[in-house]
Amino acid sequence: MLGKLARQYDENLLVGFDTADDAAVYRLNDDLALVQTVDFFTPIVDDPYIFGQIAAVNSLSDVYAMGGEPMTALAVVCFPDGGDLEVLGQMLAGGLSKMQEAGCIVAGGHSVRDPEMKLGYSVTGRVHPRKFWANAKARVGDALILTKPIGTGVISTAIKRGEAKKEWIDGAVASMTKLNRRAVEVVRQGSFEVHAATDITGFGVIGHAREMALGSKTSIRIESKLIELLRGALECVQSGFIPGGLKTNREFAESCVSYKKDIPDDLKTLLYDPQTAGGVLFSIPSEIVKGLIAAMEVAGVPAVRIGEVLPKGDTLIEIW
Repeated sequence: MLGKLARQYDENLLVGFDTADDAAVYRLNDDLALVQTVDFFTPIVDDPYIFGQIAAVNSLSDVYAMGGEPMTALAVVCFPDGGDLEVLGQMLAGGLSKMQEAGCIVAGGHSVRDPEMKLGYSVTGRVHPRKFWANAKARVGDALILTKPIGTGVISTAIKRGEAKKEWIDGAVASMTKLNRRAVEVVRQGSFEVHAATDITGFGVIGHAREMALGSKTSIRIESKLIELLRGALECVQSGFIPGGLKTNREFAESCVSYKKDIPDDLKTLLYDPQTAGGVLFSIPSEIVKGLIAAMEVAGVPAVRIGEVLPKGDTLIEIW
């Protein structure tokens, strides 16, 4: 809808919404640019403190996906009139714990009365105006690296229906409450070259890979069996715990996807699963893959190679 409005132009806006990137980047001077993003959503777990943590991690993720460092955050809250303020306090305390871990200051926020609870943050970060990452600069021959397993969408749906096993919940919560900060630090500290990056969130693996391919004017091949899955993810699909967002993602993006024979439909389905606080998808030179994955492993980041960038072909996304 923003694209239908009168366009604004500013030479200092280095990244806007034209390529569906994760955050905006605005240059202040030759050495400093702001990274700005906002995200909020309804509870996906029962514990308000953990929900707050997940909301914060998810909001911070867009800054990390641009290679930025979070500085300040403003809380965005929707809460029922007459609701238990202890619950709200726990939500905000959980969010604060992750903001503190990220070195990001919660400087304020805004709330409205709403029958349905929602929480998120508008986060401002900083990055060098010539060293940020965008989703539209992948190069042919690059390898694709993903830093977290997938499956939070279907597991969250199982939680809402009261059908999730404890081990599924524990694994999903551990993933959703883990900052992408360490992955970014590994890349920065090791001076690993990154051509493009995006975090895997609401549009799923295929949706975000599609944005990368479109923006970069390439095609992408994904090795589906190399993608790590959260424990219980396949069982959730098999049991029919399919979130509405997954169905929407598949309806929207599957027309640009081709599949190699014998890929199980359960696995195809998970590639469209909307993630909350998912990992970062890096497009990097293929010759540095082993070194980066080894460095990630030492840092406790479960990074895996999941595919490669191809010359633009008839099919935007190939699934092998």
